[in-house]
Amino acid sequence: MRRPLIAGNWKMFKTLDAAVPFAAELKEKLKDIADRDILLVPPYPFLQPIRSVIEGSNLLLGAQNLFWEDEGAFTGEVSPLMLKGVGCSHVIIGHSERRQYFGETDETVNKRIKAALKHGLFPVVCIGETLEQREEKRTFDVLDAQAQGGLRDLTINDMQKIIIAYEPVWAIGTGKTATPELAEEVHSHIRENIKGIFDQGIASGIRILYGGSVKPENIDELMTKDNIDGALVGGASLKTDAFERIVKFL
Repeated sequence: MRRPLIAGNWKMFKTLDAAVPFAAELKEKLKDIADRDILLVPPYPFLQPIRSVIEGSNLLLGAQNLFWEDEGAFTGEVSPLMLKGVGCSHVIIGHSERRQYFGETDETVNKRIKAALKHGLFPVVCIGETLEQREEKRTFDVLDAQAQGGLRDLTINDMQKIIIAYEPVWAIGTGKTATPELAEEVHSHIRENIKGIFDQGIASGIRILYGGSVKPENIDELMTKDNIDGALVGGASLKTDAFERIVKFL
């Protein structure tokens, strides 16, 4: 059985004064959850303060990105060593907003994944198609290319630490959500593609999250699907009651 994972990506929201009590409230509300993983992914400046709040709890800490070098003259970047130093266990890589606004490519995704793995971080690797690509019936081709490019040269052992997040770009922040049936179809295809690249064992074990306007109203049905192992939550992760309900899916 794959252990469910619910991740809250705070993106570029909140101030420190709001983030710390927010995390403390989540810690209290979710303290009794033991059968699934819960990951908070705040902006970089909040990582250390949030770690202080949730340390010793059942909440995990992740970052929204990382650079592929350990150190150097890379103004504005953050290394995997820095993330490990502030208590991160996970890192999001290849989010569609990074691809859209900051020039992320499958090649740079691959470099970031390898850097994360080198330092013991669990990569949450995002793949997804745009509305145009979906309308052109290129969804599977796009996802296959992103997976093959991003996961290039990884070993079977590496893949045991990888988490995939399917995030249809047309559903992020739009209020539109892939139907549970559509999401299941895509997740099933992703799993088959992973099987083709690696093997059945990796395909069966890898966790594939759904991301794209996940909310309390749709989480239960999404999580009934065989190939959906959790959610990468955006806007709804910024409200304690909404995120609590998503984490406590039936």
